[in-house]
Amino acid sequence: MNQSDSERVKRVLEGMGAQWTDSEEEANIIGILACSVRQKAIDKVYTKIGKWNKRKASHNLITFISGCVLPADKEKFLKLFDIVFAMRELPQFPQMLSQYGITTPAGLERDNLNPKEEISFFWKVKPKYNSSFEAFIPIQNGCDKFCSFCAVPYTRGREVSRPSNEIVDEVKSLVEKGYKSITLLGQNVNSYGLDKKGNEITFSELLDQIGQIGESTSNQFWVYFTSPHPRDMGREVVEVIAKYKCLAKQIHLPIQSGDDKVLIKMNRKHSVKKYRETITAIKELIPEATLFTDIIVGFTGETDEQFENTRKVMKEFKYNMAYIAMYSKRPGAASYSWPDDIDIKVKKERLALLTKDLAAESGAYNSNMIDRVFPLLVRDTDKKQGFLSGQTEGKITVRFASEDHSLIGQIVNVKITSSTNFSVEGELVSSEVEVVG
Repeated sequence: MNQSDSERVKRVLEGMGAQWTDSEEEANIIGILACSVRQKAIDKVYTKIGKWNKRKASHNLITFISGCVLPADKEKFLKLFDIVFAMRELPQFPQMLSQYGITTPAGLERDNLNPKEEISFFWKVKPKYNSSFEAFIPIQNGCDKFCSFCAVPYTRGREVSRPSNEIVDEVKSLVEKGYKSITLLGQNVNSYGLDKKGNEITFSELLDQIGQIGESTSNQFWVYFTSPHPRDMGREVVEVIAKYKCLAKQIHLPIQSGDDKVLIKMNRKHSVKKYRETITAIKELIPEATLFTDIIVGFTGETDEQFENTRKVMKEFKYNMAYIAMYSKRPGAASYSWPDDIDIKVKKERLALLTKDLAAESGAYNSNMIDRVFPLLVRDTDKKQGFLSGQTEGKITVRFASEDHSLIGQIVNVKITSSTNFSVEGELVSSEVEVVG
């Protein structure tokens, strides 16, 4: 989401005549798109602004911050940054900058708008894509779930769906330009349209329309989405993904815990049984799909038995990747007032055990890839000299020997030759070879 937001911020600034620089030292306007999911990220913000404010004594510099910012942090940032604004207020950014002596004929007067109106203007800002082959499309903003560990509803606000015609038009435009990877973004993508019942299509219907775009073109591309919530992830979504070739066979479905009592305390509004039903549908309808998840260890009151239940679901669902985090309290979240009663040593032990379990499942999948050919979107040079790196449709990272940088941004066929628990290596093969998928 930060990457997608940054593309729109860059478009607004360049529309004012500003030019991008990769050097902080050269910048006259510099800002941060914050993420309040973890305290560590916010701590880095304070470090940066302290450094920038010292530069102001000898350098003409305007600072700003936006993104996900909690009200308590916003109060502090108002004293440190020149401009603090919600991302939905981006169309008003030139107007804000004009107050610091910058002429902004493109300034938009959008006074007295409510958040839903503001976000609609934000979505109309055409992004300045950072890549020529990968793009992110926001389809929904905010969250109504109020998980007890999460601050997003307090930083992004309530759920608002973007008009589906705008989303479909953006997808069409990107496909026509040859983009290969498109990710639909939202805090809860599969609750898309629920805030506009009767006036907007559902998430599965949106995917169906995008799938039809894939059917009508010879351009090869993959469409992903993140993040879905298990409560709203119905079988109809899985059926649509199975139906269309362009809808990537990769599902990121956060479980957070494998214990029902912990899930209730987290206010996740789904059970392990409900989650299992969705996974069963995925395995049945798209058995080739890779599965990613998010997990928190050491949540308030988590017992050894409850943690073992999480280890069980890791082994049962055989995740290809899991983003595992040790619980930390976030101001603004409901659990902030609860005791953080799991010792850091125990949290680290649980993180290590779960990572070991993940490695076993991921390693087994990767070893089964050997001697098979997969289409691969080449993304960049690899840290290994003379190699390029890319991802399969299932977002498994693969490197292969090649110094042909013209392949970056293209989909090529690679035969897998070796693997480890978290890495795969292959060799470039002829496009005539039959590939998986």
